[in-house]
Amino acid sequence: MAMLAVNIDHIATLREARKGIEPDPVFAAVLAELAGADGIIVHLREDRRHIQERDLRLLRDIIKTKLNLEMAATQDMVKIALDIKPDVATIVPEKRQELTTEGGLEVALNKDHLKAIILLLHDGGIKVSLFIDPDMEQIKAAHKINTDFIEIHTGRYANAKLQSDQDAEFEKIVNTCKIAQKLGIGINAGHGLNYQNVKRLAQLREIEEFNIGHSIVSRGVLVGMERAVREMKEMVR
Repeated sequence: MAMLAVNIDHIATLREARKGIEPDPVFAAVLAELAGADGIIVHLREDRRHIQERDLRLLRDIIKTKLNLEMAATQDMVKIALDIKPDVATIVPEKRQELTTEGGLEVALNKDHLKAIILLLHDGGIKVSLFIDPDMEQIKAAHKINTDFIEIHTGRYANAKLQSDQDAEFEKIVNTCKIAQKLGIGINAGHGLNYQNVKRLAQLREIEEFNIGHSIVSRGVLVGMERAVREMKEMVR
């Protein structure tokens, strides 16, 4: 049975809209755990547009499950990760002007840099995940630089308008899962997933964990965070 990790970035987005103290992403994380979340995810962006370092430190002290820190592959972020000690560091591409992460890492062309980052995190006792597109070249490159996990970027699948396009993206995800499993890499998946499109992916037993944020937070605004998490937990089962 797949696990569910909840990304709480957009709770902080609401808070930062007024530069106030509420809603509190740490409180949201506690509610998510009470509702059955298997982990909490935050993306500490370089521009600090939502999650702040104080949030990260409080989360490390308070949550009882697993803390997954999404981060850019920079020395500054590595220093923060080594200080905070998340359970997992997920390396993601990051552009200052993007609304959300737009695609997977280009691992194949940046192997040396990413390998050095992974080595530093591993030396600090932190497991590493790479956020990649469902592409054979990228997953083979990820394996060569000793990542513990991949997180399959499901954005193109989630955003497909035509059934034929969704089918084609689903097939890419299926093939990526098969290769990753053969290579002994842990498999997570996320980006753009909601209460409808996650059902098909939940049938893939190779996927160990779904990482979902925006859809849960959006539903939580209307029905409450705990109910939103419980309902998504049922979907990924």
